[in-house]
Amino acid sequence: MKRLLATCLLTTLLVSCGNKEPEASTQTSVDQNLIRAHLEFLADDLLEGRDTGSRGYELAAHYVEKEFTKIGLSPAGDEGSFQQRVPFRKTYLNQQTTNAVIEIDGKKVTLDYPEQYMMGGSANSAHTAVSAKAVFVGYGLVAEEFDYNDYEGLDVKGKIVVSLSGRPTSWPSEEGAHLASSKEKKRYAAERGAVGFVTLHTPKREKVRSYTTSLNYLRVPSMKWLNSNNEPFGEYKQLKGGAYFNLSAGKVLFENAEQSLEEIFQLDTDDKPIKGFPLNATLSLAKDSRHEEVSAPNIIAVLPGSDPKLKDEYVVFTAHLDHIGFAQDVTKKDRINNGAMDNASGVSVLLETARVLSKSNPRRSILFTVVAAEEKGLLGANYFTNNPTIPLNQMVANINLDMPVLLYDFADIIAFGANHSTMGDIVEQAAGQLGIGLSPDPMPQQAIFTRSDHYNFVKKGIPSVFLMTGFKSKTEGEDGGKVWGDFFANHYHQPSDSLDLPINYNAAEMFADVNIRIGLAVANSDDKPKWLPESFFGRTFSSSK
Repeated sequence: MKRLLATCLLTTLLVSCGNKEPEASTQTSVDQNLIRAHLEFLADDLLEGRDTGSRGYELAAHYVEKEFTKIGLSPAGDEGSFQQRVPFRKTYLNQQTTNAVIEIDGKKVTLDYPEQYMMGGSANSAHTAVSAKAVFVGYGLVAEEFDYNDYEGLDVKGKIVVSLSGRPTSWPSEEGAHLASSKEKKRYAAERGAVGFVTLHTPKREKVRSYTTSLNYLRVPSMKWLNSNNEPFGEYKQLKGGAYFNLSAGKVLFENAEQSLEEIFQLDTDDKPIKGFPLNATLSLAKDSRHEEVSAPNIIAVLPGSDPKLKDEYVVFTAHLDHIGFAQDVTKKDRINNGAMDNASGVSVLLETARVLSKSNPRRSILFTVVAAEEKGLLGANYFTNNPTIPLNQMVANINLDMPVLLYDFADIIAFGANHSTMGDIVEQAAGQLGIGLSPDPMPQQAIFTRSDHYNFVKKGIPSVFLMTGFKSKTEGEDGGKVWGDFFANHYHQPSDSLDLPINYNAAEMFADVNIRIGLAVANSDDKPKWLPESFFGRTFSSSK
Protein backbone atom coordinates (compact mmCIF):
# COMPACT_ATOMS: atom_id res chain seq x y z
CA MET A 1 0.00 0.00 0.00
CA LYS A 2 2.82 2.39 0.88
CA ARG A 3 4.57 1.86 -2.44
CA LEU A 4 1.25 2.17 -4.31
CA LEU A 5 0.48 5.45 -2.56
CA ALA A 6 3.93 6.80 -3.41
CA THR A 7 3.38 5.89 -7.05
CA CYS A 8 0.04 7.69 -7.16
CA LEU A 9 1.47 10.79 -5.50
CA LEU A 10 4.40 10.82 -7.90
CA THR A 11 2.02 10.59 -10.85
CA THR A 12 0.05 13.55 -9.50
CA LEU A 13 3.22 15.57 -9.01
CA LEU A 14 4.43 14.90 -12.53
CA VAL A 15 1.23 16.35 -13.92
CA SER A 16 0.91 19.33 -11.60
CA CYS A 17 4.45 20.73 -11.42
CA GLY A 18 4.40 22.29 -14.88
CA ASN A 19 1.75 23.72 -17.12
CA LYS A 20 1.97 20.72 -19.39
CA GLU A 21 2.44 17.07 -18.69
CA PRO A 22 5.55 15.42 -20.14
CA GLU A 23 4.74 13.63 -23.36
CA ALA A 24 5.60 10.23 -21.98
CA SER A 25 6.56 9.28 -18.48
CA THR A 26 7.02 6.08 -16.57
CA GLN A 27 6.55 6.35 -12.83
CA THR A 28 8.31 4.16 -10.33
CA SER A 29 8.56 4.15 -6.57
CA VAL A 30 11.53 4.41 -4.26
CA ASP A 31 13.13 1.06 -3.44
CA GLN A 32 14.71 1.20 -0.01
CA ASN A 33 16.50 -2.08 -0.67
CA LEU A 34 18.52 -0.38 -3.37
CA ILE A 35 19.41 2.43 -0.98
CA ARG A 36 20.51 -0.22 1.52
CA ALA A 37 22.67 -1.97 -1.09
CA HIS A 38 24.39 1.29 -2.06
CA LEU A 39 24.99 2.31 1.54
CA GLU A 40 26.31 -1.09 2.60
CA PHE A 41 28.87 -1.02 -0.20
CA LEU A 42 29.96 2.60 0.21
CA ALA A 43 30.38 2.24 4.00
CA ASP A 44 32.14 -1.12 3.83
CA ASP A 45 35.62 -1.54 5.32
CA LEU A 46 36.84 -2.41 1.82
CA LEU A 47 36.73 1.29 0.94
CA GLU A 48 38.82 2.28 3.99
CA GLY A 49 36.92 5.48 4.67
CA ARG A 50 36.95 6.87 1.11
CA ASP A 51 39.65 9.46 1.76
CA THR A 52 40.15 11.73 -1.25
CA GLY A 53 43.05 10.45 -3.36
CA SER A 54 42.91 6.94 -1.86
CA ARG A 55 42.23 3.59 -3.49
CA GLY A 56 39.03 3.34 -1.47
CA TYR A 57 37.75 6.59 -2.91
CA GLU A 58 38.52 5.39 -6.44
CA LEU A 59 36.53 2.19 -5.79
CA ALA A 60 33.60 4.25 -4.55
CA ALA A 61 33.79 6.53 -7.61
CA HIS A 62 33.88 3.51 -9.92
CA TYR A 63 30.79 2.14 -8.20
CA VAL A 64 28.87 5.40 -8.65
CA GLU A 65 29.91 5.61 -12.29
CA LYS A 66 28.66 2.09 -12.97
CA GLU A 67 25.37 2.84 -11.24
CA PHE A 68 24.87 5.91 -13.42
CA THR A 69 25.57 3.73 -16.45
CA LYS A 70 23.08 1.10 -15.26
CA ILE A 71 20.40 3.76 -14.78
CA GLY A 72 20.97 4.96 -18.34
CA LEU A 73 22.21 8.46 -17.58
CA SER A 74 24.51 10.26 -20.00
CA PRO A 75 28.12 11.16 -19.10
CA ALA A 76 28.62 14.82 -18.24
CA GLY A 77 32.24 14.87 -17.14
CA ASP A 78 35.32 15.60 -19.19
CA GLU A 79 35.92 14.27 -22.70
CA GLY A 80 32.65 12.36 -22.92
CA SER A 81 33.19 10.48 -19.67
CA PHE A 82 31.46 10.49 -16.28
CA GLN A 83 34.65 11.70 -14.61
CA GLN A 84 35.96 15.15 -13.96
CA ARG A 85 39.35 14.40 -12.47
CA VAL A 86 40.48 17.01 -9.98
CA PRO A 87 44.21 17.63 -9.35
CA PHE A 88 45.07 18.31 -5.71
CA ARG A 89 48.14 19.29 -3.74
CA LYS A 90 48.44 17.90 -0.23
CA THR A 91 50.63 19.98 2.06
CA TYR A 92 52.41 18.66 5.14
CA LEU A 93 53.98 21.04 7.61
CA ASN A 94 57.46 20.11 8.85
CA GLN A 95 56.75 20.52 12.55
CA GLN A 96 60.43 20.88 13.47
CA THR A 97 61.00 23.92 11.24
CA THR A 98 58.36 26.30 12.52
CA ASN A 99 59.60 29.58 13.96
CA ALA A 100 57.80 32.60 15.38
CA VAL A 101 59.73 35.50 16.91
CA ILE A 102 58.31 38.73 18.35
CA GLU A 103 60.65 41.73 18.64
CA ILE A 104 59.65 44.74 20.75
CA ASP A 105 62.07 47.59 21.54
CA GLY A 106 65.05 45.41 20.61
CA LYS A 107 63.93 42.51 22.81
CA LYS A 108 63.24 39.23 20.99
CA VAL A 109 60.92 36.52 22.28
CA THR A 110 60.82 33.15 20.52
CA LEU A 111 57.43 31.53 20.94
CA ASP A 112 57.03 27.86 21.82
CA TYR A 113 55.44 25.59 19.20
CA PRO A 114 52.75 24.34 19.46
CA GLU A 115 52.02 25.50 23.02
CA GLN A 116 51.82 29.18 22.03
CA TYR A 117 51.09 29.09 18.31
CA MET A 118 50.09 26.83 15.46
CA MET A 119 50.87 26.97 11.76
CA GLY A 120 49.71 25.27 8.63
CA GLY A 121 51.92 24.30 5.72
CA SER A 122 52.31 26.49 2.65
CA ALA A 123 50.71 25.13 -0.52
CA ASN A 124 52.84 27.55 -2.58
CA SER A 125 56.40 26.99 -1.38
CA ALA A 126 58.60 24.42 0.34
CA HIS A 127 60.12 27.18 2.47
CA THR A 128 58.49 30.43 3.54
CA ALA A 129 59.77 33.22 5.75
CA VAL A 130 58.66 36.76 6.44
CA SER A 131 59.65 39.51 8.86
CA ALA A 132 57.65 42.73 9.09
CA LYS A 133 55.97 45.22 11.36
CA ALA A 134 52.68 44.08 12.85
CA VAL A 135 49.37 45.93 12.64
CA PHE A 136 46.31 45.05 14.69
CA VAL A 137 43.19 45.15 12.48
CA GLY A 138 40.40 44.25 14.90
CA TYR A 139 38.50 41.34 13.35
CA GLY A 140 40.13 42.04 9.99
CA LEU A 141 36.76 42.49 8.27
CA VAL A 142 35.37 44.59 5.43
CA ALA A 143 31.59 44.53 4.93
CA GLU A 144 29.77 47.18 2.91
CA GLU A 145 26.52 45.45 3.88
CA PHE A 146 27.07 46.54 7.48
CA ASP A 147 28.98 49.74 6.73
CA TYR A 148 32.00 48.15 8.36
CA ASN A 149 35.73 48.39 7.58
CA ASP A 150 38.40 47.33 10.08
CA TYR A 151 41.13 48.59 7.71
CA GLU A 152 39.89 52.15 7.55
CA GLY A 153 42.75 54.53 8.38
CA LEU A 154 45.32 51.72 8.63
CA ASP A 155 48.33 51.17 6.37
CA VAL A 156 49.05 47.44 6.16
CA LYS A 157 51.11 47.38 2.96
CA GLY A 158 54.22 45.30 3.58
CA LYS A 159 52.99 44.53 7.12
CA ILE A 160 51.78 41.44 8.98
CA VAL A 161 48.17 41.93 10.01
CA VAL A 162 46.95 40.61 13.35
CA SER A 163 43.23 39.92 13.74
CA LEU A 164 40.95 38.54 16.39
CA SER A 165 39.21 35.28 15.61
CA GLY A 166 35.51 35.61 14.92
CA ARG A 167 33.32 38.60 14.12
CA PRO A 168 30.84 40.95 15.80
CA THR A 169 28.22 38.83 17.56
CA SER A 170 25.45 41.14 16.39
CA TRP A 171 25.93 40.15 12.74
CA PRO A 172 23.45 37.59 11.33
CA SER A 173 25.04 34.15 11.54
CA GLU A 174 24.96 33.11 7.87
CA GLU A 175 26.06 36.47 6.47
CA GLY A 176 28.66 36.76 9.21
CA ALA A 177 30.01 33.27 8.53
CA HIS A 178 30.63 34.20 4.90
CA LEU A 179 32.12 37.62 5.53
CA ALA A 180 34.31 36.45 8.43
CA SER A 181 35.60 33.19 6.96
CA SER A 182 39.37 32.78 7.04
CA LYS A 183 39.40 32.85 3.23
CA GLU A 184 37.63 36.19 3.12
CA LYS A 185 39.78 37.66 5.90
CA LYS A 186 42.93 36.73 4.02
CA ARG A 187 41.52 38.27 0.86
CA TYR A 188 40.85 41.56 2.64
CA ALA A 189 44.44 41.58 3.91
CA ALA A 190 46.05 40.59 0.61
CA GLU A 191 44.09 43.19 -1.37
CA ARG A 192 45.53 45.86 0.93
CA GLY A 193 49.12 44.73 0.52
CA ALA A 194 49.73 42.71 3.70
CA VAL A 195 52.54 40.13 3.60
CA GLY A 196 51.43 37.95 6.52
CA PHE A 197 48.35 37.07 8.55
CA VAL A 198 48.12 36.14 12.23
CA THR A 199 44.91 35.21 14.04
CA LEU A 200 44.52 35.68 17.80
CA HIS A 201 42.69 33.11 19.88
CA THR A 202 40.28 34.83 22.28
CA PRO A 203 38.58 33.98 25.57
CA LYS A 204 35.25 34.09 23.72
CA ARG A 205 36.52 31.57 21.19
CA GLU A 206 37.98 29.39 23.95
CA LYS A 207 34.47 28.80 25.30
CA VAL A 208 33.34 27.47 21.91
CA ARG A 209 36.45 25.57 20.84
CA SER A 210 39.52 25.36 23.02
CA TYR A 211 43.01 25.97 21.72
CA THR A 212 43.97 22.54 23.07
CA THR A 213 41.29 20.84 20.96
CA SER A 214 42.80 22.30 17.79
CA LEU A 215 46.14 20.69 18.62
CA ASN A 216 44.61 17.33 17.64
CA TYR A 217 44.81 18.39 13.98
CA LEU A 218 48.45 19.51 13.89
CA ARG A 219 49.64 16.67 11.68
CA VAL A 220 46.66 16.58 9.35
CA PRO A 221 47.72 17.74 5.87
CA SER A 222 45.85 20.51 4.11
CA MET A 223 44.66 20.19 0.52
CA LYS A 224 44.04 22.58 -2.37
CA TRP A 225 43.00 21.97 -5.95
CA LEU A 226 45.39 23.08 -8.68
CA ASN A 227 44.53 25.37 -11.58
CA SER A 228 45.76 25.03 -15.16
CA ASN A 229 49.07 26.66 -14.15
CA ASN A 230 49.60 24.02 -11.46
CA GLU A 231 49.00 26.63 -8.77
CA PRO A 232 46.83 26.10 -5.67
CA PHE A 233 43.49 27.83 -6.13
CA GLY A 234 42.54 30.53 -3.65
CA GLU A 235 46.00 31.03 -2.19
CA TYR A 236 47.62 34.47 -1.92
CA LYS A 237 51.31 34.24 -2.73
CA GLN A 238 52.08 37.61 -1.18
CA LEU A 239 51.01 36.32 2.25
CA LYS A 240 54.37 34.75 3.05
CA GLY A 241 53.56 33.69 6.58
CA GLY A 242 50.69 32.96 8.91
CA ALA A 243 50.03 31.64 12.38
CA TYR A 244 47.37 31.15 15.04
CA PHE A 245 48.44 32.61 18.40
CA ASN A 246 47.06 31.50 21.74
CA LEU A 247 46.37 33.84 24.64
CA SER A 248 49.91 33.86 26.03
CA ALA A 249 51.47 34.62 22.65
CA GLY A 250 48.98 37.44 22.19
CA LYS A 251 50.04 39.01 25.48
CA VAL A 252 53.64 39.08 24.32
CA LEU A 253 52.66 40.63 21.00
CA PHE A 254 50.62 43.40 22.67
CA GLU A 255 53.26 44.40 25.17
CA ASN A 256 53.52 48.24 25.24
CA ALA A 257 50.63 48.50 22.76
CA GLU A 258 48.39 51.58 22.80
CA GLN A 259 45.55 49.40 24.07
CA SER A 260 45.94 46.33 26.26
CA LEU A 261 44.92 42.93 24.99
CA GLU A 262 42.74 42.45 28.06
CA GLU A 263 40.73 45.55 27.12
CA ILE A 264 40.35 44.31 23.54
CA PHE A 265 39.21 40.89 24.71
CA GLN A 266 36.61 42.53 26.94
CA LEU A 267 35.29 44.57 24.01
CA ASP A 268 35.09 41.34 22.00
CA THR A 269 33.18 39.60 24.79
CA ASP A 270 30.81 42.55 25.17
CA ASP A 271 30.36 42.89 21.38
CA LYS A 272 31.49 46.48 21.40
CA PRO A 273 33.39 48.31 18.60
CA ILE A 274 37.09 47.50 18.30
CA LYS A 275 39.53 49.85 16.59
CA GLY A 276 42.78 48.70 15.00
CA PHE A 277 46.21 50.30 15.39
CA PRO A 278 49.89 49.68 14.57
CA LEU A 279 51.63 47.44 17.08
CA ASN A 280 55.00 48.21 18.62
CA ALA A 281 56.32 44.88 17.35
CA THR A 282 58.08 43.16 14.49
CA LEU A 283 57.01 39.61 13.72
CA SER A 284 59.20 36.97 12.06
CA LEU A 285 57.54 33.77 10.85
CA ALA A 286 59.11 30.81 9.05
CA LYS A 287 58.35 27.17 8.18
CA ASP A 288 59.12 24.35 5.76
CA SER A 289 56.46 22.32 3.95
CA ARG A 290 56.33 19.09 1.97
CA HIS A 291 53.98 18.58 -0.98
CA GLU A 292 52.30 15.56 -2.50
CA GLU A 293 50.14 15.72 -5.62
CA VAL A 294 47.11 13.43 -5.92
CA SER A 295 43.91 13.42 -7.90
CA ALA A 296 40.35 12.21 -7.47
CA PRO A 297 37.30 12.36 -9.74
CA ASN A 298 34.00 14.11 -9.44
CA ILE A 299 31.43 11.82 -11.06
CA ILE A 300 28.90 13.71 -13.19
CA ALA A 301 25.89 12.43 -15.11
CA VAL A 302 22.92 14.03 -16.80
CA LEU A 303 19.30 13.10 -17.41
CA PRO A 304 18.36 15.08 -20.54
CA GLY A 305 15.23 17.18 -20.37
CA SER A 306 12.28 16.71 -22.72
CA ASP A 307 11.06 20.28 -23.24
CA PRO A 308 12.56 21.96 -26.33
CA LYS A 309 12.68 25.31 -24.53
CA LEU A 310 13.78 24.13 -21.08
CA LYS A 311 16.08 21.16 -21.75
CA ASP A 312 19.15 23.41 -21.80
CA GLU A 313 18.48 24.40 -18.19
CA TYR A 314 19.68 22.12 -15.39
CA VAL A 315 18.56 21.17 -11.92
CA VAL A 316 21.72 20.06 -10.08
CA PHE A 317 21.79 17.40 -7.36
CA THR A 318 25.03 17.12 -5.36
CA ALA A 319 26.41 14.77 -2.72
CA HIS A 320 29.98 14.30 -1.56
CA LEU A 321 31.49 10.85 -1.91
CA ASP A 322 34.59 11.28 0.24
CA HIS A 323 35.06 10.77 3.96
CA ILE A 324 38.13 11.05 6.21
CA GLY A 325 39.84 7.67 5.81
CA PHE A 326 41.74 6.21 8.75
CA ALA A 327 41.54 7.61 12.29
CA GLN A 328 44.73 9.25 13.57
CA ASP A 329 44.63 7.36 16.84
CA VAL A 330 46.69 4.22 16.20
CA THR A 331 45.63 2.72 19.54
CA LYS A 332 42.07 2.17 18.35
CA LYS A 333 41.14 -1.36 17.31
CA ASP A 334 38.88 -0.02 14.55
CA ARG A 335 40.55 2.87 12.73
CA ILE A 336 38.37 2.98 9.60
CA ASN A 337 36.07 5.99 9.45
CA ASN A 338 33.42 4.39 7.26
CA GLY A 339 31.23 7.49 6.99
CA ALA A 340 27.91 5.65 6.80
CA MET A 341 25.89 8.79 7.50
CA ASP A 342 28.65 11.12 6.28
CA ASN A 343 28.07 10.75 3.41
CA ALA A 344 27.38 7.23 2.16
CA SER A 345 23.76 7.93 3.10
CA GLY A 346 23.56 11.06 0.93
CA VAL A 347 25.18 9.39 -2.09
CA SER A 348 22.93 6.34 -1.71
CA VAL A 349 19.84 8.55 -1.66
CA LEU A 350 21.15 10.49 -4.69
CA LEU A 351 21.62 7.25 -6.64
CA GLU A 352 18.08 6.13 -5.90
CA THR A 353 16.80 9.63 -6.67
CA ALA A 354 18.56 9.42 -10.04
CA ARG A 355 17.07 6.00 -10.76
CA VAL A 356 13.51 7.13 -10.04
CA LEU A 357 13.88 10.42 -11.90
CA SER A 358 15.32 8.62 -14.92
CA LYS A 359 11.79 7.23 -15.48
CA SER A 360 10.07 10.60 -15.13
CA ASN A 361 10.78 12.43 -18.41
CA PRO A 362 11.43 15.84 -16.79
CA ARG A 363 11.12 19.05 -18.80
CA ARG A 364 14.45 20.48 -17.62
CA SER A 365 17.61 18.42 -17.61
CA ILE A 366 18.83 17.09 -14.27
CA LEU A 367 22.54 16.94 -13.43
CA PHE A 368 23.81 14.51 -10.80
CA THR A 369 27.17 15.57 -9.42
CA VAL A 370 28.95 13.35 -6.89
CA VAL A 371 31.96 15.28 -5.67
CA ALA A 372 35.30 14.70 -3.99
CA ALA A 373 37.11 16.41 -1.11
CA GLU A 374 34.18 17.96 0.73
CA GLU A 375 35.92 17.03 3.97
CA LYS A 376 39.01 18.95 2.82
CA GLY A 377 37.15 22.24 2.43
CA LEU A 378 34.36 21.72 -0.15
CA LEU A 379 37.07 21.35 -2.79
CA GLY A 380 35.48 19.02 -5.36
CA ALA A 381 32.37 21.18 -5.67
CA ASN A 382 34.54 24.30 -5.73
CA TYR A 383 36.54 22.85 -8.60
CA PHE A 384 33.36 21.96 -10.47
CA THR A 385 31.80 25.42 -10.11
CA ASN A 386 35.04 27.02 -11.29
CA ASN A 387 35.49 24.48 -14.10
CA PRO A 388 31.89 23.58 -14.96
CA THR A 389 31.19 20.88 -17.52
CA ILE A 390 27.81 22.59 -18.06
CA PRO A 391 27.66 26.40 -18.33
CA LEU A 392 26.86 27.94 -14.96
CA ASN A 393 24.21 30.23 -16.42
CA GLN A 394 22.24 27.13 -17.44
CA MET A 395 22.07 25.80 -13.85
CA VAL A 396 18.81 26.95 -12.25
CA ALA A 397 19.02 25.32 -8.80
CA ASN A 398 21.15 23.08 -6.59
CA ILE A 399 19.80 20.47 -4.17
CA ASN A 400 22.55 19.19 -1.88
CA LEU A 401 22.43 15.89 0.02
CA ASP A 402 25.00 15.85 2.80
CA MET A 403 24.78 13.60 5.82
CA PRO A 404 21.08 12.85 6.23
CA VAL A 405 20.99 11.18 9.65
CA LEU A 406 18.79 8.21 8.76
CA LEU A 407 18.44 6.81 12.27
CA TYR A 408 14.84 7.71 13.17
CA ASP A 409 11.39 8.23 11.63
CA PHE A 410 11.77 11.94 10.96
CA ALA A 411 8.54 13.90 10.73
CA ASP A 412 10.06 17.09 9.32
CA ILE A 413 12.97 18.23 7.22
CA ILE A 414 15.29 21.21 7.41
CA ALA A 415 16.40 22.96 4.25
CA PHE A 416 19.30 25.30 4.90
CA GLY A 417 18.94 28.17 2.47
CA ALA A 418 15.15 27.85 2.20
CA ASN A 419 14.77 31.39 3.53
CA HIS A 420 16.89 32.85 0.74
CA SER A 421 15.04 31.82 -2.43
CA THR A 422 11.78 30.47 -3.78
CA MET A 423 13.31 27.01 -3.30
CA GLY A 424 11.88 27.23 0.22
CA ASP A 425 8.30 27.12 -1.06
CA ILE A 426 9.15 24.26 -3.40
CA VAL A 427 10.67 22.21 -0.57
CA GLU A 428 7.72 22.91 1.73
CA GLN A 429 5.19 21.81 -0.88
CA ALA A 430 7.12 18.64 -1.72
CA ALA A 431 7.44 17.69 1.95
CA GLY A 432 3.77 18.46 2.57
CA GLN A 433 2.72 15.97 -0.10
CA LEU A 434 4.28 13.28 2.10
CA GLY A 435 2.76 14.58 5.31
CA ILE A 436 5.98 15.97 6.72
CA GLY A 437 6.82 19.53 7.60
CA LEU A 438 9.55 22.01 6.78
CA SER A 439 11.13 23.38 9.96
CA PRO A 440 13.35 26.44 10.33
CA ASP A 441 17.06 26.11 11.00
CA PRO A 442 17.30 24.87 14.62
CA MET A 443 20.97 25.90 14.91
CA PRO A 444 21.27 29.32 13.24
CA GLN A 445 24.39 30.12 15.25
CA GLN A 446 26.20 27.30 13.44
CA ALA A 447 25.69 28.94 10.01
CA ILE A 448 25.40 25.52 8.39
CA PHE A 449 24.20 27.16 5.15
CA THR A 450 27.83 28.12 4.45
CA ARG A 451 29.34 24.75 5.34
CA SER A 452 28.56 22.23 2.62
CA ASP A 453 29.02 21.78 -1.12
CA HIS A 454 25.94 23.76 -2.15
CA TYR A 455 27.66 26.91 -0.93
CA ASN A 456 29.93 26.86 -3.97
CA PHE A 457 26.81 27.07 -6.14
CA VAL A 458 25.44 29.89 -3.99
CA LYS A 459 28.63 31.88 -4.61
CA LYS A 460 28.01 31.50 -8.34
CA GLY A 461 24.52 32.94 -7.98
CA ILE A 462 22.57 29.66 -8.12
CA PRO A 463 19.65 29.27 -5.65
CA SER A 464 20.45 26.29 -3.45
CA VAL A 465 19.19 24.26 -0.53
CA PHE A 466 20.95 21.76 1.71
CA LEU A 467 18.51 19.16 3.03
CA MET A 468 18.70 17.49 6.44
CA THR A 469 16.38 15.30 8.47
CA GLY A 470 14.49 17.39 11.02
CA PHE A 471 14.34 16.95 14.79
CA LYS A 472 10.76 15.67 15.00
CA SER A 473 9.84 11.99 14.89
CA LYS A 474 6.72 10.13 13.82
CA THR A 475 7.37 7.48 16.45
CA GLU A 476 5.70 8.16 19.75
CA GLY A 477 8.24 8.69 22.51
CA GLU A 478 11.14 9.12 20.08
CA ASP A 479 13.02 12.42 20.19
CA GLY A 480 14.54 12.97 16.74
CA GLY A 481 16.64 15.88 17.96
CA LYS A 482 18.12 13.70 20.69
CA VAL A 483 18.99 10.95 18.20
CA TRP A 484 20.54 13.53 15.88
CA GLY A 485 22.49 15.10 18.73
CA ASP A 486 23.72 11.72 19.94
CA PHE A 487 25.05 10.95 16.46
CA PHE A 488 27.07 14.17 16.39
CA ALA A 489 28.31 13.75 19.94
CA ASN A 490 29.36 10.12 19.68
CA HIS A 491 29.69 9.05 16.04
CA TYR A 492 30.40 12.04 13.77
CA HIS A 493 33.86 11.65 12.20
CA GLN A 494 34.40 8.54 14.29
CA PRO A 495 34.87 4.90 13.25
CA SER A 496 31.46 4.25 14.87
CA ASP A 497 29.75 6.09 11.98
CA SER A 498 29.38 2.68 10.44
CA LEU A 499 26.90 0.04 9.37
CA ASP A 500 26.57 -0.97 13.03
CA LEU A 501 24.31 2.06 13.55
CA PRO A 502 20.54 1.32 13.64
CA ILE A 503 19.95 2.66 10.13
CA ASN A 504 16.27 3.32 9.40
CA TYR A 505 15.65 2.47 5.77
CA ASN A 506 12.03 3.62 5.94
CA ALA A 507 13.47 7.04 6.71
CA ALA A 508 15.89 6.64 3.80
CA GLU A 509 12.96 5.90 1.49
CA MET A 510 11.08 8.95 2.73
CA PHE A 511 14.14 11.20 2.35
CA ALA A 512 14.65 10.03 -1.23
CA ASP A 513 10.98 10.62 -2.01
CA VAL A 514 11.19 14.20 -0.76
CA ASN A 515 14.22 14.87 -2.94
CA ILE A 516 12.56 13.35 -5.99
CA ARG A 517 9.56 15.60 -5.55
CA ILE A 518 11.71 18.70 -5.12
CA GLY A 519 13.72 17.84 -8.21
CA LEU A 520 10.59 17.23 -10.29
CA ALA A 521 8.95 20.42 -9.09
CA VAL A 522 11.93 22.49 -10.23
CA ALA A 523 12.44 20.54 -13.44
CA ASN A 524 8.81 20.77 -14.55
CA SER A 525 7.89 24.29 -13.53
CA ASP A 526 7.56 27.03 -16.13
CA ASP A 527 9.52 29.38 -13.86
CA LYS A 528 12.97 28.74 -12.47
CA PRO A 529 13.76 29.42 -8.80
CA LYS A 530 14.59 32.99 -7.84
CA TRP A 531 16.47 34.65 -5.02
CA LEU A 532 14.30 36.58 -2.59
CA PRO A 533 14.87 40.36 -2.73
CA GLU A 534 15.91 40.50 0.93
CA SER A 535 18.53 37.74 0.64
CA PHE A 536 22.10 38.90 1.27
CA PHE A 537 23.38 36.00 -0.82
CA GLY A 538 21.06 36.79 -3.71
CA ARG A 539 22.11 40.45 -3.72
CA THR A 540 25.78 39.56 -3.37
CA PHE A 541 26.11 36.72 -5.87
CA SER A 542 23.15 36.60 -8.26
CA SER A 543 24.99 38.70 -10.86
CA SER A 544 27.94 36.26 -10.89
CA LYS A 545 26.28 33.56 -13.02
